[in-house]
Amino acid sequence: MKRLLASPFAILVSIWLVACISHCIAMPISPNGKLRVRQNGNHLTIYYQDRKALDMDVSAREPFLLTRKVTDDYQMLTGKRLHCHNEANEYSSGNVLLRVYNDGIAIRNTEVSYRIPEGTRRWMQQWCDSYEGFFPIDTTYKVKPVPSYSGIFKSAEGWNNRWGYPALLEPHDGVFVLLSEANIEHGQSASCLYNEGEQYKVVEDQTSTHHSQFVAHTPWRVAIIGSMADVVESTLVTDVSDPCRIKDTSWIKPGVVSWIYWAYNHGSNDYNIIKKYVDMARDLRLPYVLIDAEWDMMKDGKTIEDAVNYAKGQGVKPLIWYNSSVGWVDGAPTPKFRLNKPEDREREFAWLEKIGVAGVKIDFFSGDTQRNMDYCIDLLESAARHHLLVNFHGATIPRGWQRTYPNLMTTEGVYGAEWYNNVATFTEKAACHNATLPFTRNVIGPMDYTPCTFSDSQHPHITTKAHELALTVLFESALQHLADCPESYMSQPQEVRDFLTNLPTVWDETLLLAGYPGESVVMARRNGSTWYIAGINGTNQEKKLTFDLKTIDKQSKGTLFADTSGGWDIRFLKKLPSSINCQPRGGFIMIIQ
Repeated sequence: MKRLLASPFAILVSIWLVACISHCIAMPISPNGKLRVRQNGNHLTIYYQDRKALDMDVSAREPFLLTRKVTDDYQMLTGKRLHCHNEANEYSSGNVLLRVYNDGIAIRNTEVSYRIPEGTRRWMQQWCDSYEGFFPIDTTYKVKPVPSYSGIFKSAEGWNNRWGYPALLEPHDGVFVLLSEANIEHGQSASCLYNEGEQYKVVEDQTSTHHSQFVAHTPWRVAIIGSMADVVESTLVTDVSDPCRIKDTSWIKPGVVSWIYWAYNHGSNDYNIIKKYVDMARDLRLPYVLIDAEWDMMKDGKTIEDAVNYAKGQGVKPLIWYNSSVGWVDGAPTPKFRLNKPEDREREFAWLEKIGVAGVKIDFFSGDTQRNMDYCIDLLESAARHHLLVNFHGATIPRGWQRTYPNLMTTEGVYGAEWYNNVATFTEKAACHNATLPFTRNVIGPMDYTPCTFSDSQHPHITTKAHELALTVLFESALQHLADCPESYMSQPQEVRDFLTNLPTVWDETLLLAGYPGESVVMARRNGSTWYIAGINGTNQEKKLTFDLKTIDKQSKGTLFADTSGGWDIRFLKKLPSSINCQPRGGFIMIIQ
């Protein structure tokens, strides 16, 4: 029998084909090689620097094949970093897409569940429609439901079994995973996590129309993975979201806001109280004032147009409040039902644009349903047509809309300072909570916490003044609403008032310098050539916060705002320190120019 010999060319082609096939079915990996994904049927295990970070199950049994390399470079108008760049390797298994970024993974078009073993440190918020809850540290799923939330979210054994995003895990010392999602589109609902024991399943909320009638894919389920700094500094939520859909963005201006509520819960129906907050904004040279609920019921024959005209006359741009009228309606404050129908919404927003209102705060939504998601998108698109900034309150968390619709300046979705008005429990827990939010909720998008309260509301606060001032830098929000009353701010030292006057609300760069959830945080944010270094102590004991400024120490001088037993310690520094001794629940800010 004649023996067939392959030609040298055929041998080379065969070797090339084998190499190509091997490359395509190789273990999914991030561009920098730090993240690897091992697949076993429908089970994925993600490794960070060869340490197992996350186990997840997906409905994709075929091997993931490399389809393309993703590179994106874009500009944000708001957020923790204005110039964003990312790279990923994208893999497919049927119609399931998996992207492996340098700081995490994103997957869509598949059912997803995560395994969180007992003993894993986690900071997870029990789900409620406003996302206003704590992120307590725990190591077990066996957690009793919060009584004020719906009692139906519990397992047969009585444990809470519904959890909101983001969920922070520490599977190994120094390795962190933050679970969330991104890029909700028309026809989609948001999701949350339901668990049965150690298995946490991604479950979409109520959806009245099937996805395929609108979009051919699900939202991205994202897991930010790496060191604590990798998580805090990540822009993965906006990286996987749709680009900006607003052609002209020149009118979108971030800034600090004087806010009527902390001292006067019903003050926005009183023209004279509104004037006080306008005057404070004028004197501190803040660009905005927020006129809150009940402005349609103004006393003494005055109207919202009188208040708007007064603000504009003082060089202050007014923002005003609306009830979304889909959540809390009966017994809730007005105005109601002005934005629900498209024709009413267009008419209302056209009127606001005409009289010179700069933006709207829309409150009391009802969770993650498709109806709410569609409504929010409709509001953002209509507001953009009329050059109105938007603040969603009593609403779900950000999921990347701040990139697609940059007129979305901020979102509540956080247990914030207004809760000093409502419950006594916030007083004792606030410092720890504040030191957790930079690692959890604020990672995924702007957060309208309404910080910096030097005085007391209905319930006292026990955080120090420097702690409160530091929150204005630690908490990113393109509209930073100052909660305290004019008398409190205007009684502070001139240096503090100047600080508020010059406070940026968007950042060119953000770095985590030190900290651990619930204990402390030190963060550096840059605006232009100026660095703001802010830190807080989340504990009830004095704590030394140590940090490294080598990566940003281009100058050797700065201004320090810190605590003394009597109030403020404000000093000019000829040499920058590498540590600060913080009082219990204390804080500090350094400005380096």
